[in-house]
Amino acid sequence: MYSLIFIVLLSYLIGSIPFGLIVGKIAKGIDIRKYGSGNIGSTNVSRILGFKYGLITQIGDILKGVIPTLIIANIFYSKSPFQDYIPINDYTFIQILAGIAAVCGHIWTIFAGFRGGKGVNTAVGILIGLAPIDLLISFGIFLLVLIISGYVSLGSIIAAISFPTIMFIRENIFKVSITGYSTLIVFAIILSLIIVFTHRSNIDRLLAKKENRFNKLMIKNWKKKQK
Repeated sequence: MYSLIFIVLLSYLIGSIPFGLIVGKIAKGIDIRKYGSGNIGSTNVSRILGFKYGLITQIGDILKGVIPTLIIANIFYSKSPFQDYIPINDYTFIQILAGIAAVCGHIWTIFAGFRGGKGVNTAVGILIGLAPIDLLISFGIFLLVLIISGYVSLGSIIAAISFPTIMFIRENIFKVSITGYSTLIVFAIILSLIIVFTHRSNIDRLLAKKENRFNKLMIKNWKKKQK
């Protein structure tokens, strides 16, 4: 139990590293929370500081999910205190707990007054290790929505909902054996709900047609440039 508590706490602290805030301070000496949407995620950083700084932030936020899931859980895992009580893949469950702690750290970072990002990139980092194929398909859906609509938030929401759906279809319809599926599908649904919840203000702006849009990324604008 002590090793599990340590894994969760360490994962939360890693997830709490506010890369967007750090990048804003180093690059331009600004508090990124005072600009744009007020979010410290890579989308707002890209919008305010440019693509390069947004990419740096994105990589950092993704690593916050990869490190707890693939490294921290592996190094400090010994035995799950739940394996004799619940019918799940116990190591997968420990990885998931580490990942959830990291996402919570990103959303409610202790280093920035518990005001963080949406959790999408950190969630991506978790899924790179747990379900890469399902993640790749969901990412394709995200890109499709993005180039059609220009809305990163809409792409993120639809991709989040698509992820557990894709996993369910692959396992139950196409009969693909996914390691730890019974554990992962529950986690995928919970993670999707968390991501949709953290995008509730974006949903309000989308419905009011006030959400920020990346017009340059839209496919219809590519055609205009070619002309």
